[in-house]
Amino acid sequence: MTHSLTLPKRILMTADTVGGVWTYAMELCRALGDRGIEIALATMGAPLKHCQRAGAASLWNVRVFESDYKLEWMNEPWHDVDCAGEWLLELEDQFEPDVVHLNQYSFGALPWRAPKIVAGHSCVLSWWRATKGCEAPAEWNTYRERVIEGLALADFVIAPSKAMLASLQEHYGPFGASASIANGRSFSRRRAGRKLELVLGAGRLWDEAKNVAALAETAPNLPWPIYLAGENCAPDGVKTNHSQTHYLGHQSPAEMQLWFGRAAIFAAPARYEPFGLSILEAALAGCALVLGDIPSLRENWDDAALFVPPDNTVALEAAIQKLIAEPDLRQSLASGSHDIAATLTPERMAENYLAVYSEVLAKAQLDSSVINWQAAASKISKGASCA
Repeated sequence: MTHSLTLPKRILMTADTVGGVWTYAMELCRALGDRGIEIALATMGAPLKHCQRAGAASLWNVRVFESDYKLEWMNEPWHDVDCAGEWLLELEDQFEPDVVHLNQYSFGALPWRAPKIVAGHSCVLSWWRATKGCEAPAEWNTYRERVIEGLALADFVIAPSKAMLASLQEHYGPFGASASIANGRSFSRRRAGRKLELVLGAGRLWDEAKNVAALAETAPNLPWPIYLAGENCAPDGVKTNHSQTHYLGHQSPAEMQLWFGRAAIFAAPARYEPFGLSILEAALAGCALVLGDIPSLRENWDDAALFVPPDNTVALEAAIQKLIAEPDLRQSLASGSHDIAATLTPERMAENYLAVYSEVLAKAQLDSSVINWQAAASKISKGASCA
């Protein structure tokens, strides 16, 4: 239960524009706006797309401060990261937030005046282990050190799943207070149209973690076509092409909602997925799910999806073929995943974040009171000694 006296009125939040963090931030900002909370949203990674700019402009409580500073996981980012840190501290001076909500790690080490939380949505070291099968090489040591420092100095650390939080502790811990808070997604409640005989995959198609190549490999052997939505060009300019699938390219949120509504099956054979917003969206739209068998996806969808070892293409094809051949199973799994998805709302996410904001604010107020009391006691002591 949150306490009104310690709820923030103003939050400075960071967000990147090249992945699911943007969608997460929009949903959280919208839900916090329902509680009257104003947000300064500092963006980085890439310029805002038109649909992102329009989405932010539709929120009364959000003021966007845009930049294109590199993100921590990008090539040679540290000059940009340091410049971004100076920029963020200037924004704190201007906006005077009650809480700073950071969706990048390094900034947790900055000398903020307001209490700060750090939300860890993914990380290079856990990504590397899951996708490459080994530890990240020495070239990522600076990244490791900066993340360790940022998490250690945060007042509270949040991850979207227990599995992701455990990964952060393993690779960068120990750190202080922490919790897992599931992401939330709002979706139109309008009646879904008739499902079509197609399999949908979505996300950053260039990201090895998404394992889209395995899904594309099954395409020639399936009676239904596979459609892929998302960016196929990595930040370094390298493109991926998946033959024998139908490539939809980048889709706006409204366009993606239509595709989720059409698809009877959504397949995400991920090697690494700290939460999976696209999976949540597919479940809300009534898709039957085929997912990579990894702990983070088992957390939410354990009894409502077919799970396959990420690198077993034969098992992936068999799972999709099973759902195609068994419409009753397909419907049963779709209903089960929809029921789970309906509980993962932005309002629930916001209430959990408000509890954390309240906790760090209350602690900051207590610490300030202790410091003031110690200062007063020191003056009294000095006065007595002079007398």
